[in-house]
Amino acid sequence: MAFSSTLSSPLNLPKTINRFPSFSRTNQKPLKLATAFAIPPLSTAAATDISGAIDGTTIAMISGGSVAALAAVLSFTDPERRRRLQAEEVGGDDKEVVKDYFNNSGFQRWKKIYGDTDDVNRVQRDIRLGHAKTVENTLLMLKDQGPLQGVTICDAGCGTGSLTIPLAKEGAIVSAADISAAMVAEAEKQAKEQLLDSEDGSAPVMPKFEVKDLESLDGKYDTVICLDVLIHYPQSKADGMISHLASLAKSRLILSFAPKTFYYDLLKRVGELFPGPSKATRAYLHSEADVEKALRKVGWKIRKRGLITTQFYFARLVEAVPV
Repeated sequence: MAFSSTLSSPLNLPKTINRFPSFSRTNQKPLKLATAFAIPPLSTAAATDISGAIDGTTIAMISGGSVAALAAVLSFTDPERRRRLQAEEVGGDDKEVVKDYFNNSGFQRWKKIYGDTDDVNRVQRDIRLGHAKTVENTLLMLKDQGPLQGVTICDAGCGTGSLTIPLAKEGAIVSAADISAAMVAEAEKQAKEQLLDSEDGSAPVMPKFEVKDLESLDGKYDTVICLDVLIHYPQSKADGMISHLASLAKSRLILSFAPKTFYYDLLKRVGELFPGPSKATRAYLHSEADVEKALRKVGWKIRKRGLITTQFYFARLVEAVPV
């Protein structure tokens, strides 16, 4: 979810929120990275229209009250109503709402954010930067163990191919899937444009693209990566998804998720006060402890971890390996 930077001071957010700590290995010295992390938005359309949504009156109200008072106001709102209506319209549950959103208005919105067009507002541009940092640092994390040439990778929830294509350029054998047919079609289009026209004639192996949700993924891969997707799953279902993704991976599982803290949760609820098509899907936060617990249940442990933040985008990025 995107939120106005003017909220930071009134909500008394900790100063560390705008810092970019590097990855660290459990029980090892911190791993130094060349660049900072970026974190996924709290809402599937977080920050697309918000730049003009929070007016001076709202800011004054928040500035003049305490966090407790704001929380009390939020308790009387009903952000679920528009989601129930959306679910009824598409005739399904969370998954159907997400699929419908990313095949329609959400696709157009996020295609812009993930692309290079200038037709984006300040918040969208910031989220683009955050996502790019997530991709960049995921690649650094992967290459820390050696070259990716010939490594089999599943990009679960590939979107428009922002990670899939760089992985293929590094020589990885990539299987990419997404619940949105529109996203997969765009990713395949971008891959053909960027990978088939190599100057030296040695084109990388073209990724395999499929329209699938996480539950339908199968096969075995050296590494499985799932960025910014767990935000669509409540913790009860996220546990099952983490278990399933781990079962597909031979040696590494990389996940990014919106961290659940009191402040982030409150900011998410502030954003939900402002209606719009971008808020049609639910956004679920996850504590690192819960994710780590889910991994331990299936015999995996976190080896590297890092926090990625920009002004409107934040996420926890972890690499897990078998115990």
